[in-house]
Order: sequence, then structure tokens, then C-alpha cells
Amino acid sequence: MLETQRHLKWRSLDHLEAVTMVLCGLCLAGFSTSVFLDVLTRTLAAPWLWLQEVTSTFFVFNRLVVLAVALCMVWFGYINFRQGFGSFRMPSMTPIASLYAAIPISGVLIALFTVEQLVNGWRHGFESAEPAHEEIHIL
Repeated sequence: MLETQRHLKWRSLDHLEAVTMVLCGLCLAGFSTSVFLDVLTRTLAAPWLWLQEVTSTFFVFNRLVVLAVALCMVWFGYINFRQGFGSFRMPSMTPIASLYAAIPISGVLIALFTVEQLVNGWRHGFESAEPAHEEIHIL
């Protein structure tokens, strides 16, 4: 972290931030390594099929992090929304809460679609059965 941005941080959260950064780094390294080894072993005609499960686990971790962030958006966004009735936009005098309402609503939608992906991934697998084909339509 740059010391020029120290004023944006709380020192009490430095250890949590460091642990989170290390975990994210380990997960990124694990994901990259498992994908590399999966491609390499398939190229050598000796695939390690269990590597797909490892890679899928990193995707699940990713979705759980997104879910945690979404739930924070709901909780803290709602608190911010309620407090927004004490401040007003000028010159209309509309409560600033009208702008803040988007935060918890977005959090709910993000959480909903993340749970949908997790449930369907656990039921049907996280990898697509068929490769995605994009169709390009030129008008």
C-alpha cells in the first residue's frame, strides 16, 4: 500500500487486508497453476482429470467472495440508505436516499444471481457441457 493513500485506510484493518490479499494471491496462483497443468497434461495425452475439480473449486471460492461482498452491499447500503433521509439534494430538496437506494438493491440482485450460479453449479457442475458459441449479427 502506498503511504500517500494512508489517510484512506484504517490501521485496525491492515492485518485483515494483508491476510485477504495473501489468500487471493494463493487462490489466483492455484487457479493459474491448475489450468496450466490441465492444459499441459492434456497436450501430452496424459490428462489429470482431477485438475478440473481443483479449478472448479477456485471458481466456487470466487463466487463465495462475490456473495460476501453482495451481502455487505445489502447490509451497509441499507444503513446508508436510511441515513440518506437526513441529507437533501439541491435545489429539489429530494432526500439523498433516493440515490443510495441503488446500493442495497444491487446487492440483493448480485446475491440472488450468485446463489443461482452456486446452486446450479453444485447440481449440474460448474463447467459448461458445451462450448459457448457467440453469434455475430451484422445489420
